[in-house]
Amino acid sequence: MKDFKIANVLLDESRQFYTTPLLYYRSARAIFPSDKESGAWRLVGPGSFDFTTFFNALSINKWREYTVAEGFTLHLELRGAACTITQTRTDALDYYSHKLPNTSRTIEASKEWQTIEMPFVLHDNDVMDSFVIDAEGEVELRNSYYTAQVPDGSIRPIELALSTTTFKKEDFITHNIELVRTKIVETDELIAKHFRMYVVDNGRTLDAEKLSSKNITVFPNDNVGGSGGFTFGMIKALESGDVTNILLMDDDVEVSPESIIRTFNLLSITNDKYSEAFVSGSMMNYDEPDQHWEDTGHMTVKGNYMPDKPPLRVSALNEAISCETFSYEGEIFADLQQRYAGWWFCCIPVSTIKRIGLPLPFFVRFDDAEYALRAKPRFMSMNGICVWHLVFFMRYSAAVERYQVTRNGLIGQFTTGVAPLTDFFKEIDHEMMIDLCKFNYDDAELVLEGIEDFFKGPKFIAQKGIGKKTFMAANRKKEKLLPFDELREQALKECKVDIYDLSPNAITDDIPMKKANVGRVENVALRALERKSLNGQLWGNLKPFTNSVPVIHGVGWSYQEGKLFGADTLIAIDNYNKKGIIRHKNADRAKQIWSRYQNDLKYYNQNKDRLRKEYQGAKDYLTSIDFWKGYLGID
Repeated sequence: MKDFKIANVLLDESRQFYTTPLLYYRSARAIFPSDKESGAWRLVGPGSFDFTTFFNALSINKWREYTVAEGFTLHLELRGAACTITQTRTDALDYYSHKLPNTSRTIEASKEWQTIEMPFVLHDNDVMDSFVIDAEGEVELRNSYYTAQVPDGSIRPIELALSTTTFKKEDFITHNIELVRTKIVETDELIAKHFRMYVVDNGRTLDAEKLSSKNITVFPNDNVGGSGGFTFGMIKALESGDVTNILLMDDDVEVSPESIIRTFNLLSITNDKYSEAFVSGSMMNYDEPDQHWEDTGHMTVKGNYMPDKPPLRVSALNEAISCETFSYEGEIFADLQQRYAGWWFCCIPVSTIKRIGLPLPFFVRFDDAEYALRAKPRFMSMNGICVWHLVFFMRYSAAVERYQVTRNGLIGQFTTGVAPLTDFFKEIDHEMMIDLCKFNYDDAELVLEGIEDFFKGPKFIAQKGIGKKTFMAANRKKEKLLPFDELREQALKECKVDIYDLSPNAITDDIPMKKANVGRVENVALRALERKSLNGQLWGNLKPFTNSVPVIHGVGWSYQEGKLFGADTLIAIDNYNKKGIIRHKNADRAKQIWSRYQNDLKYYNQNKDRLRKEYQGAKDYLTSIDFWKGYLGID
C-alpha cells in the first residue's frame, strides 16, 4: 500500500475565507495567519476548532465511490499550547459533527513543531469525516493534509491542462493567473510537475508576454465566443501529445487553487469505473460565497437548463452533507438521462475528445451542455471542488437567452441527437407567449431570429466569424433599458409612478387574479385567457385588476400574470442593474410577430426531416480539428 496526498487542510487569505469562515472551520475563536514563510496559522485559543466543513472535511463517501482508496490518514503539524485532536464523523442525517470515541490524541505544550499522523476509523455510512482541535491556549497549525492509502501501482499518470477563455475580464483573469502561479505552479505539490494553464484571450486585451510564465501561456485570439475559446484550448491539449485531462473554466470566476489540486489528486487515484468521468466543480455565488448553485445539471423535457440540486447554504453542515448525498434518481426521474456539466469548472478526459470530437460552434450557450449530453459520461463532484461565479440571474441578456439559447438548442439536437427527451419548442412557445404578454416585442423577435437562423442549416453556422456577427446583431436588436435616473423622469410624467419609492417586493411580487372582473370564470381559465389572447392583443377585452400602472420584474423569465392581465401600459424594472423601461401595448405588432411565429412553426414541421438530415450529415465536419482550425484561424 502507498500513501497518496489527496487534500490540504485549507486556510487561506482569500475573500471567501474572511467573509464566510464557516466554509473552513467552526469556532467561537478566530484563526489568523501567523508566519507567511512557513504557511502557519494561529488558532486563537483556548477554544474548540472544528474542521468538519465544506472545504476541510474529507468527503469519505465520494472518495470511496470514485477511487481505489482503502483508508485515510490525517497529517497535522502543530506547536503552542497543549491540545487534543479528535476525529469527527457525520452520516447523511446529521446536523452536527460527532467526535468519534477512542480517537483522541493529546499533545503537550511545546515551542517546537510536533507531527500527528491519525489514521481514520471508518464506518459504512460515513459522509464527511474530519477533526476537531480542543486547545488550552494559542496553537499554530501548518502543512496539514489528508492522505489516502492506495494499492501499489494504482496511481494513474495525469497531465492536467487548465484552459480558461476570457473576453475583457482583465481583473478576474489576471487575479486567477496569479493564484495559479503562486499556489500551484511554484509549489511542491505533485500537480506542479504535471500542469499547464492556457489562457485564451478572445478580447486581445491582455499583455500576453507579461502574463505568460512557466507552465502558463496566454494566447491572443479572435472573438469566437466561449465555445471557440474552449475548443482552442482542447486543440492545444490534443497537440501537446501528453495531456490526459483538460479543465475548462470560465473567466468571470474566482478560483480556489486547492480545488484544482484536489481535482488532479482525484484523477490520479480514480477506480476503473470513474477513470473516464467528468469532474464537475460546484458553481458558488461570488457575492454570497457559501451559496451553492449547481454542480451538475440536466436538460428538462421542456427545454430548460436545471441544476440537479436545489440551492444550498453549505456553510451549514447539514446542507454540506446534503450536497454530498443528494439522490438524483428520486428527484429528476427521466431527465436523469440528460445530465450535463457546465464549463465554469469541468474537467474532461482527452480520450473523450478523441472519441466524440470537438464542440459545436455555438459562440455562447449550450456548448457545454451539448458536449456532455453527447459524451454521456459519468460525473464526479465533491465538496471543496468549486469556483465562485458571478450569478446569472443578475446578468439577464436577451441576446443570449432568446437568440442563442433558441438557436443552439435546436442545432445541437438536430446535429448530434442530444436531449432526445426534450421538445425545445415547448420552451420556445412559452418564451414567445410571455414576452408578447409583457409587450416585449423586441426580445420576442429575437426568438424568431434564432429559429430562422436554425433554418439556414449547417453551412450558415459553419461560416467563419458568423458567431460574433449574429451575437452582436442580437445585442443591437434586443430591448434597450434606460438607467433609473432617465426612467424616473419618464415614469413620473407618463405613469405617475416614482420608481425610487418602490421596494424590491413591489417589483417582484404579483397580485392575485380577481374572478369578479370576469364573472364566474375560474382563475385557471383566466390564466388561459390571458395566454391564448396574448393579453388581449389577439382578441378579447380584458380588464385589469388595478387602476395603477403595473410595475413588473424586468428579467426575461419573470411572468406576473395578475399584474399583466388587461394592462395597456407597464413599467419593467431590472432592479439588479437599476435599469428599466415603459412598455405600451401594440396589438398590431403583436399580431405581426405571432403570425410570423406561426409561419415558422409551419415551416419547421414541413422541413424538420430535411434539416435533421443536413445537420446530421455535417456533424463529423463541424466537430473535427480541420474545421475548427479553419474557423479559429489556427495554422
